[in-house]
Amino acid sequence: MKKAQGSTKITLATVKSFINKNKVHLLIKVKSKFDGMVDGVRDVDDLGFQRILPDDIHPSNTLGIRGAWFVKDSRDHLTAYEDSNIKGFSIYNCCGSFILGIYKNN
Repeated sequence: MKKAQGSTKITLATVKSFINKNKVHLLIKVKSKFDGMVDGVRDVDDLGFQRILPDDIHPSNTLGIRGAWFVKDSRDHLTAYEDSNIKGFSIYNCCGSFILGIYKNN
């Protein structure tokens, strides 16, 4: 998704609002995650976009979404994401990377 000139910066509040508005239709694609066995981030198998599952263990860092992890304090890199079928946000940080999105026809 191209950022238009003069458009506002994507913040964590922007992503939280997107999550709250689209909770029923929300998808996640986990691209990489922290692996304690190598003490670093590793790519994961591409399973494509999946419907979100709840995460009640670390809700402040996952925003209630299994596979998501936000480190906060401006350490999450947030960009708009869009492909032929899905629009949303791409997020990466020191704990991994993932895309949150919805189908465009929703």
